[in-house]
Amino acid sequence: MRLSVLKETAATEPRVSASLETVKRFVGLGAEVVVASGAGLASGVSDAEFSGAGASIAADNAAAVAGADVVLAVRRPEAAALKGVKPGALVIAIADPYGNEAALAEIAATGASLFAMELMPRITRAQVMDVLSSQANLAGYRAVIDASAEFGRAFPMMMTAAGTVPAARVFVMGAGVAGLQAIATARRLGAVVSATDVRPAAKEQVESLGAKFIAVEDEEFKQAETAGGYAKQMSAEYQAKQAALTASHIAKQDIVITTALIPGRPAPKLVSAEMVAAMKAGSVIVDLAVERGGNVVGAVPGEVVTTDNGVKIVGHLNVPGRLAATASQLYAKNLYAFVETLIDKGSKALAVKWDDELVKATLLTKDGAIVHPNFKPAEAAASAA
Repeated sequence: MRLSVLKETAATEPRVSASLETVKRFVGLGAEVVVASGAGLASGVSDAEFSGAGASIAADNAAAVAGADVVLAVRRPEAAALKGVKPGALVIAIADPYGNEAALAEIAATGASLFAMELMPRITRAQVMDVLSSQANLAGYRAVIDASAEFGRAFPMMMTAAGTVPAARVFVMGAGVAGLQAIATARRLGAVVSATDVRPAAKEQVESLGAKFIAVEDEEFKQAETAGGYAKQMSAEYQAKQAALTASHIAKQDIVITTALIPGRPAPKLVSAEMVAAMKAGSVIVDLAVERGGNVVGAVPGEVVTTDNGVKIVGHLNVPGRLAATASQLYAKNLYAFVETLIDKGSKALAVKWDDELVKATLLTKDGAIVHPNFKPAEAAASAA
């Protein structure tokens, strides 16, 4: 069994899909691990270290994928990059399938079976495979660190002989994994923290971290969570009421961090131009949803924008990648935990259970076709029905 680790080609992607620990574990499972040269450099892992862990080093991605049974990547590789893989090879990555059906069809045409790690169901046995949580946790932490760097003032209250420094006021919008870590980090740095979310369960979580919960708690709010634990799309009426409540709150904040994303949808706009205009000069907004259109009016992907009234809007791309070494370590562990379920430990060969709920939830392409029900072409979905 040949398992290949690709070098990421996107300029904004420093992460790598294997760690020294997982390479050793894959070798222990009987895999021949091949790592494309330079794959780990941006995450602080050299070719020599991968070699020392038991991997072979290939000259480039093309050499790495040649004859591969399993291909690991951070981002979905281009179909052209999979030339030379075995028919039916497993390609496992963060596949970003929404709106990218044409790219999925191209990968399907290669004969590879593409798995999307971000579609992993949120059930107990799959917690260790949850890439959304592992990466969002780091994004929430990094958002606060980035905000503090741009803020130019201290976070905690300080009482000194020269006077008292007031604590920074931090408002976190969206209390999922990223938001909760942002709350915890801001609290550890000494800020006065408040937060909002449309999911009722978030209130207790926010308050347990020592933050104040801000939300319109009406009947719609009480039903605003899917069975999978995600936020539902809220009505225009609710959004208007919530906007009115948060507008006056935002005006008093030093730092706002927005984290709201709904899978498969553009990021909801939470902070209007009027809200930004009401904030004090020197305030900072960090938009963690900027790659999906952004929660903040005026956010620009990949840039830090300073508004006319002196508010900085931070729109860094790939925020988990700003902690590349840690993010890679966690992502690699997520991948290993999933791949381990696809290998027969006795024969040390691939043995995919195609009816397993984890496989069915994450499998996008197989045998030359897009097979995931959410992404099948319309005509294929109609014939299947």
